[in-house]
Amino acid sequence: MASPNAVTFKGRILFLTEAPALLEAQLAGKNLDWDADRPLLGNISTDEITPGWVCYYYDETLGRYSLVGLRGGKVKPDALKNGGFSVVVSGISKGCGSSRETAPYSEMTAGVQLVVARSIEKIYRQNAQNIGLLTSTDLGLVPRILAGEAVPMSEFTRGLDPISAAIVEHGGLFAYNKARLAGKTSPPAVTTAARPMTLCEKILAAHAIVDASAGKTGVAAVTPGDAFFARADVRFSHEYVTPMADALFRQGFGPDAKVSEPESVFAFRDHLTFLDLIMPRAHRDMGLDVQARKLATVQDDFAARNGVKLYGEVYRDGKLVGSEAICHNKVIEELALPGQLVMGTDSHTCMAGALGCFAFGVGSTDMANAWLTRDVRVTVPQTARFNLRGKLRPGVCAKDVMLHLLSQPFFKSSEGIGKVLEFAGDGIAHLSLDERATLTNMAVEAGGFTGIIEADEVVVDYLVSQRGLGAADVRRRIVKADPGATYCATFEVDLGAIVPMVATPGDPRNGVPLDDVGHGVKIDIAYGGSCTGGKKADMDMYARVLGDAVKKGKRVASGVHFYLQFGSQDIRRYAEEKGYLEVFEQAGAELVDPSCGACIKAGPGSSDSPDQVTVSAQNRNFPGRSGPGKVYLASPLVVAASAIAGRIAGFGEI
Repeated sequence: MASPNAVTFKGRILFLTEAPALLEAQLAGKNLDWDADRPLLGNISTDEITPGWVCYYYDETLGRYSLVGLRGGKVKPDALKNGGFSVVVSGISKGCGSSRETAPYSEMTAGVQLVVARSIEKIYRQNAQNIGLLTSTDLGLVPRILAGEAVPMSEFTRGLDPISAAIVEHGGLFAYNKARLAGKTSPPAVTTAARPMTLCEKILAAHAIVDASAGKTGVAAVTPGDAFFARADVRFSHEYVTPMADALFRQGFGPDAKVSEPESVFAFRDHLTFLDLIMPRAHRDMGLDVQARKLATVQDDFAARNGVKLYGEVYRDGKLVGSEAICHNKVIEELALPGQLVMGTDSHTCMAGALGCFAFGVGSTDMANAWLTRDVRVTVPQTARFNLRGKLRPGVCAKDVMLHLLSQPFFKSSEGIGKVLEFAGDGIAHLSLDERATLTNMAVEAGGFTGIIEADEVVVDYLVSQRGLGAADVRRRIVKADPGATYCATFEVDLGAIVPMVATPGDPRNGVPLDDVGHGVKIDIAYGGSCTGGKKADMDMYARVLGDAVKKGKRVASGVHFYLQFGSQDIRRYAEEKGYLEVFEQAGAELVDPSCGACIKAGPGSSDSPDQVTVSAQNRNFPGRSGPGKVYLASPLVVAASAIAGRIAGFGEI
């Protein structure tokens, strides 16, 4: 139980061990003593805590299914809840992957009071704070808890910024905000003196709220560690998260609460569009098809009730063909602008950083709060700068760059957690906007806060041609990093030295050169799509490989299913105008309209057996992410070449 000064944990402690038998024994009732040398599972993703199908629920039902996706399959429904566990302990990077708040919420509603891990991902930790679930990276607390010690609340606020500490002390974001709105507490003023700032620091300084009642924003400067509420220019959510956020919104602010300035709020029906095509019978028997459809219905009602623009489904000849767009692709196509602050209920919101805006993912509680206040709490992060030099060699693209970077010790050691990845250098000029978007999109796979690239004439030309904006207006919005800005780390990256890469199953950080994978990895599925791999530039790459194959009389290998999915209807029209659709079909690819689809195991391209092997252009391959099979991540060029070869292969090999 919690008190203002200390917390006593009466329940059991669950050690998420690398030894499946030991984990199973704990679930059967065995209690373990503290052993500092016991290997603990690391990189436990939110997909493992709450697999995609669990997220069809958005209430306390989630507690029944917490951790059912954990690798090894030892955690069954109700196991965590019925085990009487109040503390869960694991290794590095707890909560990596998606921004889904369902993950910590499921643990809390299963009875867990405290999550302890060697390192904790930024979004997961913030979501836990928002709902009142305690977290710590101090494993030294575990033996103290086993000894029955009442742990001072200060142990859970040590090292936090003042706002985060206050939220933890209040038991969550809504309780804190009620006190804030009642004048019982207030965030500290930002008093940082003028200093050279990074790109993100400058955007945050301009958006920091000085006087909420007067709508006044902007401070002289910010520095890492400064905490404040920042005004959001764009707020968006999708049907996976909108219902939970809506429930929290009305619970926290009253049943008649309305979204403030709905013209800057957007909703997307983009995640579960094709779920009916692949939902297994077992899930239908559980009523999950009905539960999933309810998510869209609740979002429709929310959008209509609040006057929010909904990007929905698309019909041709009266038949549903797909979504209007994946949210991240559409945010770049129509919504975000340089210098803005963009928040969305999806970890890949950072993709919009390619436009030179500060874009990042949040959980349901943060979004519910922002619908009313139009602000979001931010602790200024440190920035790591990646200076990209030179040009990529033929057959290498931005996906290879990210898989190479993610494999480096800075990220594999969790040092990159919560950092901004600022991409710069002369090499950026040689990358299209779509290729830059791959870099910013996958910043979150590094555990990063976000990714960002300073806008230039490539961005200006895009916004002028795509949206009809005035070039001068776009240029006025561009924010540039100051000379002399401070970075926590700087990396010089020779683009010409990067080779085609593949991330082996289990984690996007498992990148190795394609040649090291070997030539005997046979595949069952090749998937070209998702927000990361379904852009116009990606279609160019698929067409390049498949066009060459068709000319040589080759097709997709026998026994391989090759899915090509567009990130938006605009991208599909582009492919049609370029003549790619005919090439794709001649090569034997199966075309799929826009939706998140296979990337979240909710559409064509998902595996349905642990024995299946997929090579995918999506952004993450955590266990269970795209089905029970093994998922290799690769570039569009490698994915297309592998589909033709029937095994993981490079363009040159076919």
